[in-house]
Amino acid sequence: MRIKYYYTASPRIQGIMVSNPDELLSELKEGIVASDQDRATKAAEALSTQGVDPLEVVNRSILPAAKTLGEKFENGEIYLPELMIAADAMKAAVAIILDKLSAEKKALYESTRAGTVVAASVFGDIHDIGKNLLVTLLKVNGFQVEDMGKDVESMKIVKRALDTNADIIALSALMTTTMSSQKEVIDILSQMNVRHRFKVLVGGGSTTREWAQEIGADGWAESAVEGVNLALSLVKKGG
Repeated sequence: MRIKYYYTASPRIQGIMVSNPDELLSELKEGIVASDQDRATKAAEALSTQGVDPLEVVNRSILPAAKTLGEKFENGEIYLPELMIAADAMKAAVAIILDKLSAEKKALYESTRAGTVVAASVFGDIHDIGKNLLVTLLKVNGFQVEDMGKDVESMKIVKRALDTNADIIALSALMTTTMSSQKEVIDILSQMNVRHRFKVLVGGGSTTREWAQEIGADGWAESAVEGVNLALSLVKKGG
């Protein structure tokens, strides 16, 4: 049974009929998958008003929505624009849900995240479409992502990874002339004796699996979807 919309009956949440929690949980998931931020946030507000456990909302709506979006993107049912809009809808809904969490439950929620990733197009490389796609897919799959943008100096990447206690460093290089910056990041980590703290994933049009092995990276992905699957595999294994 779908939730009915109207604009006068509910004094607390205009635009959505406050229904039972199961219906609202389904509505939240469907709103995110439909890339409908207004629909998703109204459902999130209704769930918060009813006092539904925020962690239940995350487990029954947010994470299943992320999984569905990833599958749809991989199957070509949705494209990057829809995926990015859906990610924004998810972010807005999560913000509403987290606002209701106690400090103790916030800590628990943070501990159930897939992990933290520092992502960047390496120094000298101004191309970031592939990196942006990876960042979006990582977010909808439960990762906290520190997106540093493009043409980022190697030491800055290392510093951000240390400051955020990241699990993974994802480095994109489209051009053969910038591949060496991926190696430079790994070399800096080794020189600082912190290489063991991070999994380093490399990708980009100029890279290969052999290149990743040569520079001592922990993994290589040909596409953003493969990159997310690899990241999920690494964090599930605990490194």
